[in-house]
Amino acid sequence: MSEANAAPARYEFQAEVRQLLDILSHSLYTHRDVFVRELISNAADALDKARFKSIKGEPLADPDLAFEISIETDEKNKTITIADTGIGMTRQELIENLGTIARSGTAEFIRKFAQESRDVNLIGRFGVGFYSVFVASARVEVTSKSALADEAPHVWSCDGSGVFEISPAPAETRRGTRVKIYLRPDAEEFAQKERLMEIIRKYSNFVAFPIRLNGEQVNKITAIWREPKSSISKEQYEEFYKFIAHDGEPPLTYIHFSADAPIQFSALLFVPKNNVEFFGIEAPDEGLHLFVRRVLIDAKFKDLLPRYLRFLRGVVESDDLPLNISRETLQENPHVAKIRSTLVSKVLAHLQETAKNEPKVYKELWKQHGRILKEGYNDFANKEKLAALFRFNSSKCEKGDDLISLDDYMARKPADQQEIYYLSGPDRKTVENHPALELFKAKDVEVLYCYEPIDEFALPGLYDYQRLPIVSADIADPAKLEKIPFKKELEGEPAGDRRELEKLARRLRDILGERVEDVRLSDRLIESPAVLVSQGMSSQLEKLMHLYMPELKPRPKILEINRRHPLIQSLYKIYRKNAHDPLLQHAAESLFYTASLLDGSIDDPHAAATAVGGVLRELLDRYAQTLQNVESE
Repeated sequence: MSEANAAPARYEFQAEVRQLLDILSHSLYTHRDVFVRELISNAADALDKARFKSIKGEPLADPDLAFEISIETDEKNKTITIADTGIGMTRQELIENLGTIARSGTAEFIRKFAQESRDVNLIGRFGVGFYSVFVASARVEVTSKSALADEAPHVWSCDGSGVFEISPAPAETRRGTRVKIYLRPDAEEFAQKERLMEIIRKYSNFVAFPIRLNGEQVNKITAIWREPKSSISKEQYEEFYKFIAHDGEPPLTYIHFSADAPIQFSALLFVPKNNVEFFGIEAPDEGLHLFVRRVLIDAKFKDLLPRYLRFLRGVVESDDLPLNISRETLQENPHVAKIRSTLVSKVLAHLQETAKNEPKVYKELWKQHGRILKEGYNDFANKEKLAALFRFNSSKCEKGDDLISLDDYMARKPADQQEIYYLSGPDRKTVENHPALELFKAKDVEVLYCYEPIDEFALPGLYDYQRLPIVSADIADPAKLEKIPFKKELEGEPAGDRRELEKLARRLRDILGERVEDVRLSDRLIESPAVLVSQGMSSQLEKLMHLYMPELKPRPKILEINRRHPLIQSLYKIYRKNAHDPLLQHAAESLFYTASLLDGSIDDPHAAATAVGGVLRELLDRYAQTLQNVESE
C-alpha cells in the first residue's frame, strides 16, 4: 500500500482538550465569528515564520510561492477553506500543535468561558485559538506541508469528538497549511462571501499579507501607522481616518509616532473635527483600536488613554504584547501602563505644538473638545501641561468667542496681583453684569469668564498656576487687590463714618434673620447697592452641588452693602431717624431679594414678590399722605 493510501492513524485528545471541544460543539455562544480571525491570525504567524527563514537565507520548500492567505467559500457545499503559504507543519507538529498536547491556557479558558456568557472571543486570549473553529464546524480537515523540503505533507481531521486522525496528503501538496471547514447547519451564514468579507474587514484588515477571498484581495488598506511619516501624504492620513473612525469629515489634526523604549509600539491618533458626545452621553465608539502583530485585539480599548482624552480616535499596535492576552490581563499589563504614559505625553506635547503653531486649528479643537479636556484637571502628574492647554474667554476679550490661555493671563496681569481670578455663569452678559466684577473692572484686573459647569471643578481643581492661587471672583478677598490702584477716583462719599454704617448693617441683619449669615460693609462694590457673597465656595459651585445633591441645603450667604451707593445712604437716613421704620424693613427685604436675583439664588419667588410689593405699598402710602397734606394746606 502506498503512503498516500495508508489507513489514517487515530489518536485520542487529552482530557482537557476533549472537554474544550465538547463545550465548543454543544454550547450557545457570542462572537462566534472570531474563529475566522483566529485562523487568519494563525496563517499570518505561519507566513511570518516562513518569510523570516527566507530573509535569513534558509531553504524553503516551494520557494516560488508568494506569501499570502487565500480563502475560498462554497455556499453549495457549505464549506470554507483558509489556506496560507507559510511555514507549514510536519506530521509530528500536526499532532503536537492540534492534537494531544493540552495547551497551558486550556483549563483557564474553560473556567472563564463558563463564567462569561459563552463568549468565544475569549478563546484567542488563552492560546487555544485554533479550537474556536469548532463553534461553526461539523468537521475540520487541516492539510499541511512543512517548509522543510524533505518532509511529506499530511492531513489532520476531526469532527469535534474525542479523537482525531492523521493521514498522508497527496505528494504534490505545496508548502503551507489549508484548513477546510465543513459548516454546521446553524453556521451556514459563514459560507457567504459577503459575511466573510465583513469579518475580515472587521478583524484582519491590516494583516501584513494579502488576504484573497475567492480570488479578490480584501485587505487593501495599508497599515499606515507602521510606515514612516515622510512616506504618507495628508490625503492618505485623511482617508485612513475616515475608514477607522467611520467619519465623513477629515480630522482636525493627527499624531503619528513610533516608540522603542521602554516598550516598542506604533501609534496613529486623530482629533475628530466634531464632538460626538451629546448632552454628556459618551460616544458608543469611544476607545482606540489595539492591534498586536497587525491582528485586531480590541476595537474599543479604553485603557490606553485617560478619560479626558477619550475624544481621540486611532490605532495603537505593539508586537511586545502577547496575541492571546485577555482584556482583564491587558488592564493589569505593565506594558499597557507604559504605552499609556507615553501616549499621554506625546498627545499633550502635540496639542501644545498645535496651539502654538496653528492657533485657528487649536481654537476649533478647543471649541469641540475643550469641555472633555478640562476633565483632566485632576491628573496631577500632567497638571501644568494640561493647564497650559486650557482656554477661556475673559473680561479683556473683545468678543464672546475670543479665547486666552493662562499664560496669556499671566503675561499681562499687574505686577502686584497675587491671584488668578475667574467667574462662572451661563453666558458672557450674565457674567459681565455680576456685581462681584465691579472692583476688578475699577482696577483693570482681568477675570476669566467661564460658561461650562466643568469649569467650577476644573479651575479650583488646578488650585494654582505658576504658583498663583486660582480664585473665584465672587469670593475673592478685596484686601488682596489693595496694592493695585484704581483706574480713576471713586465717585460719591460714604453716608457716615464706618462705625455708624456698621450699626445699619447690624439692623439689616436683624431684619433678615436666618436668611443671611451676616450683613457687612463691602469693599468690593462700586456701582451696585448690595451683593450676596458665598462662604468657602463660589455661588455657581454651590448651585451645582445642590443640583447633584438636593438634600444638601446651601448655607446662608453674607449680604454686603455699598456705603457709597445712594440707596444705602437713603436707608442710613431712615435708620438714623427711626431704626424701626416699616419702610426700612421692607427696603431691607427688597435689597436682599434683589441681590438674590442677581446671584441666581432665589428659592422663594413668592416671598421676593411680597417684599417688593411691601416697599411699593409703603412708598405709595407715604406719597399719598404727602399729597393729602399738601391739599389740606
